[in-house]
Amino acid sequence: MNTQEALKNIAIVGAGICGLCTALGLSKQGHEITVYERDDPMPAGDPDEIFFDWLRRGASQFKHPHAFLAVMSNLLTQQFPDLIEEFWSAGARKVSFEDMLPPTLARQYEAAPEDSTLWLLMCRRATMEMVLRRYAERQTNITFESGTRINAMVIERQGPVPTITGLVKQERSGTTPPKTVAADIVIDAAGRGSPFKKWFQQEGLPIDTESHDAEIVYYTRHYQFKPGIEEPKRDHKTRSAGDLGYLKYGVFPGSGGHFSVILCVPCDDQPLYEAVKDDESFDRICLQIPGLVPWLGDDKAVATTPTLGMGNIKAVWSDFRENGAPLLLNYFAVGDAAVRTNPLYGRGCSTGAIHSKILIDVIENWQDPVTAANDFHEATQAQLRPIWQASLDEDRAAIKRAKAILQKHALSESNGFSKRLSKRLISAYGNAITKASQQHLRVFRGAFRTFNLMEPPGAFLKDFQTQCLILWTLIKDGGANKNIRIVPGPDRAEMIDAIAITREKAAA
Repeated sequence: MNTQEALKNIAIVGAGICGLCTALGLSKQGHEITVYERDDPMPAGDPDEIFFDWLRRGASQFKHPHAFLAVMSNLLTQQFPDLIEEFWSAGARKVSFEDMLPPTLARQYEAAPEDSTLWLLMCRRATMEMVLRRYAERQTNITFESGTRINAMVIERQGPVPTITGLVKQERSGTTPPKTVAADIVIDAAGRGSPFKKWFQQEGLPIDTESHDAEIVYYTRHYQFKPGIEEPKRDHKTRSAGDLGYLKYGVFPGSGGHFSVILCVPCDDQPLYEAVKDDESFDRICLQIPGLVPWLGDDKAVATTPTLGMGNIKAVWSDFRENGAPLLLNYFAVGDAAVRTNPLYGRGCSTGAIHSKILIDVIENWQDPVTAANDFHEATQAQLRPIWQASLDEDRAAIKRAKAILQKHALSESNGFSKRLSKRLISAYGNAITKASQQHLRVFRGAFRTFNLMEPPGAFLKDFQTQCLILWTLIKDGGANKNIRIVPGPDRAEMIDAIAITREKAAA
């Protein structure tokens, strides 16, 4: 901001990762910021104490694994160089581009300048919030009001477009009467359960929302290695994350010997759906998967939590405009309050950080409320819509594969699953991309950029040399690539049998 008159009183509803990133970015511009959070204040303590003791009802994924993709890691480093050091002090891990290379590519690896930007930051969600929150609490122009419920928004209808002018707040305990507070700008960072959509509807402001169910649930369980047990080395023959077609799994390493495992299954697959909810069955499933065997077992690790589930997984896109005009001035929804993707892909924190940075830039270049609303909308469409659409496409493809397996159909014409020629070619090309990324450093690097949201989805496929390598892989290997995306492991029938047998042994 260039002038003192331009500084604003900003209310942020929600103190999750997106709300914290937004508050930190805006604090550098000099605004006075109040962050309203319905949960209790963060307790004192180390990362383990925060994880086990802090009750975060308002964050449905608080105890689920997280990672900051390269786009978010770089945004944080650029905006807050001193903050990133605090993550390392809290035990967060830096996973570099070279760390992620398959063994075949590691042997031929030659560093490129961009590789230093292609890194992930990994730790528990609780640790992420702890570091961001403590850093934010040290900023003199950020105030936190924890244990505070926002009951309503206050709007004025003096012009053609209504304007939000404040909020109605109340202590969560309900022991004090509601109070109206004024705000120049209100930022909705209240996540997927944001109450603002309900209030928009009550005010006759129709939000255009697209919502697509991913038709899956995923469950997490946390573990810690026993004394003397070290983390397994990366082995791409027994991958610690992958897709069995009917089930997806992944390991998220942490600090201090902690790690977590996720299992994701279709809602329609009742036997597996019931099994992942049970602690013992969850572990039994894990021990049938070659990529998880090096991590788990009574001789290696102990569970530190029960299974933790998450459902209602959807891709949601909300448009706060009507006929090209904003529905409500000086209101901005960021992160999951506006744009949701399947959390299985690990993009939520990073898309939230992108969205936060978009808003920070819009407010820094503030001209008037209408221009700000339009600029925010256009930048959101340009930067987030391609990511959202790619995630939705992945959801739809996964739903088809899972249903085909559940219905005992194969994904080829010879077994009764017919596709138009164009769809078969698209599938074959996609398989060739996967195979080429395992064999050619150039393709892997491009795919890794896309995975880390450092460029629009699929942008690396426009590179001519990359196209040639993929086409050569398609021609050379042909149908051999068909199941390249499916990692080694039991098929669904074998998994169901293994669960039943281990249950019988346990009951005997």
